[in-house]
Amino acid sequence: MNTTAASRRVSNPISLSDVRDCILKGMNDFAAAPAWGIFFGGGFALAGYALIMLLEYYRSVWLILPLALGFPLIGPFAAAGVYEVSRRLAAKQPLEWTAILTVIFRQSQKEMAWMAFAVLFIFWVWIYQVRLLLALFMGFSAFSSMDGMLQAFTSPQAALFLATGTAVGAALSFVLFATTVISMPMLLDREVDFVTAIITSWRTVLENPVAMLAFGLCVAGATFIALAPFFLGLFLAFPVLGHATWALYKRAIPPR
Repeated sequence: MNTTAASRRVSNPISLSDVRDCILKGMNDFAAAPAWGIFFGGGFALAGYALIMLLEYYRSVWLILPLALGFPLIGPFAAAGVYEVSRRLAAKQPLEWTAILTVIFRQSQKEMAWMAFAVLFIFWVWIYQVRLLLALFMGFSAFSSMDGMLQAFTSPQAALFLATGTAVGAALSFVLFATTVISMPMLLDREVDFVTAIITSWRTVLENPVAMLAFGLCVAGATFIALAPFFLGLFLAFPVLGHATWALYKRAIPPR
């Protein structure tokens, strides 16, 4: 790569070995502060489980599938506390409850609020595209109960619905991943505006497509495996992936 091209980069080159090292670093940070990891992972898991139970109670069964699959999309925002634990471990600072739980509110420009809006907007796009696909392929009448939903997924239209939904969901997941993977930890680490953080995140992904896509697939795979036993796997997967994301950010973005 020539000097001019290199000078235009916003990120350090990231390799597959860097991705592996960051995941191992995530495991090490979790082992160094397991109580914090279980606290944040457990809170995320319990929130998801409570949401599913609430939807079933109010007979909004059709929302269970998109929320169960889309709930991890807001993980980068929910992982703010995990990022702060990693930052404090690296800086050898004490892990204080008040400081860590209020880290989002200490940014003077409050850019995290705008970032939260962007994340939730993409999440709602995910929810309503699933609603549209359900109406087009399967009809809403079958989704008034859990039994009706299970029966609907044995219909001939189910395969086409799942194929289309998977393709659209993968595209939205990539958009959210590229938007948040670097920007979320960056907003906690530096006083930058959320637009700059998002642009930096996208450029990092585009400058390191193979490694960043590999990391995204690792995150997606580990998260969906963790969802299987009633969200309980998130007690471990959520903090490890959060710590790994912080490690990837620190490796990708040059220090100021």
